[in-house]
Amino acid sequence: MNTAQPVTRIAATTFEVATRGRGFVELSGWLREALAETGLREGIAQVFVHHTSCSLLIGENADPVVREDLERFFGKLVKDGDPLFRHDAEGPDDMPAHVRSILTGASLGIPVRDGALALGTWQGVYLWEHRRAPHHRRVTVTFIGC
Repeated sequence: MNTAQPVTRIAATTFEVATRGRGFVELSGWLREALAETGLREGIAQVFVHHTSCSLLIGENADPVVREDLERFFGKLVKDGDPLFRHDAEGPDDMPAHVRSILTGASLGIPVRDGALALGTWQGVYLWEHRRAPHHRRVTVTFIGC
């Protein structure tokens, strides 16, 4: 009888994402490559963005109109230059970007099964830039598994 338990391993990497301003950058490919380098077969990928004016999300990756609709919805929900906001140190999109990132989140947990991200058929992982100007964003992914 084999009673050996799999050895849990942890692997982490940080990468930079250049955005073009407000909008989405798909991270799925980068995450798949990083996972492949670890050799892990089962576990979890914890993805974290180190900024307060962008966010991470899992969303539709087949039809780009979905992301355009999300942007239009959030544009109505949290308007740039809204007089409600007093914090505008970096311009009229500053506080709205913070609100958007809080509403959508800075981290994701994604299952890893059979050496692959266990995403649904039409799911992709995105960094959502909430500022109008281009930025360089730092993302860390930590893989825990065996």
